[in-house]
Amino acid sequence: MTSQQPSCSHSHGPDAHHHDHDHTHHHGGGHHHHAPTSFGLIFVLSIALNSAYIIGEVTWGLWAHSLSLLADAGHNLSDVLGLGAAWLAQSLAKRAPSQQFTYGLKRATILTALGNAIILLLVTGGIIWEAILLLFHPENVHGQTVSIVAFIGILVNGGTALLLMRGAHHDLNMRGAFLHMASDALMALSVVIAGGLIMLTGYTIIDPLVSLAVSAIIIWSTWSLLHQSLGLALDGVPAGTDIAEVSQALRNIPGVADSHHLHIWPVSTTETALTVHLVLSPFPTTYSLTEGAKATQKILTEAQRLLQERFSIAHPTFQIDPLPDTSLCATESCSSSPEPDAPHTHAHP
Repeated sequence: MTSQQPSCSHSHGPDAHHHDHDHTHHHGGGHHHHAPTSFGLIFVLSIALNSAYIIGEVTWGLWAHSLSLLADAGHNLSDVLGLGAAWLAQSLAKRAPSQQFTYGLKRATILTALGNAIILLLVTGGIIWEAILLLFHPENVHGQTVSIVAFIGILVNGGTALLLMRGAHHDLNMRGAFLHMASDALMALSVVIAGGLIMLTGYTIIDPLVSLAVSAIIIWSTWSLLHQSLGLALDGVPAGTDIAEVSQALRNIPGVADSHHLHIWPVSTTETALTVHLVLSPFPTTYSLTEGAKATQKILTEAQRLLQERFSIAHPTFQIDPLPDTSLCATESCSSSPEPDAPHTHAHP
């Protein structure tokens, strides 16, 4: 047959389903898995350890007049928020979609990340202001106390990183939490060194200087979180996904003549959705309707596999557009490809 009726195939999980709609769209099924392994107990223990350490840092930081400890406590707060967000993302990934929230509540992970970034920047701004004041009006600092509390931080952060290590090998979300905690163990080491230098030299100005350095690291890491989470909240193409590369890869599938109306956006911090119109090359005129349908499904299955394996896009929606038959055209306009802004239909889960 020479052309295909416009149709749509969408797949978003092991419970993929089939519908028939009046506008000739149908949803095809695929097989991939979103639900990550549960690390609920590890998250609870990690959050409890770090929360207790934050309370200790704040208490001893105020007693020892150490802003570097308070700055590190602020950074460790980002650890707790990050662990909580990772746990929330893992939990929400298991929530079933509803008629009101057709993707479930996965987008809450994006909003949580954005809120965390804004709060951390505000808190860090206050720490920087206090550090600047201490540069001009230094106070006595108990270097030994600073070193002892920070050394405990090495044990807490390092222990948490070890707890998260198993999941880091298979889950990108867990890997981010693991790297965060491992880097914080190294940051605590720098605070230990600062306390030692204060004991050796007596220069209390080292404390606000270290707090400024720690704050700079917080801003650097948080700014990246703010930028990425804001982009995701605005439905931007997720970092690491090249839309031109995706488009070209779809066009390279045997049987695909063209693709257009390509949209890629985040479902959550770990899942990505896509809609695209595919124009198929004409099938041999000897094909029956059944043979044409099977050939079309084969192309869609290959497109779904490509997007999942190469680009980690697990929510694809395909609409099949017919290749214009110029032999039946009486005007030039009917033989042209659809304009980019032409009305079209997307079917979302």
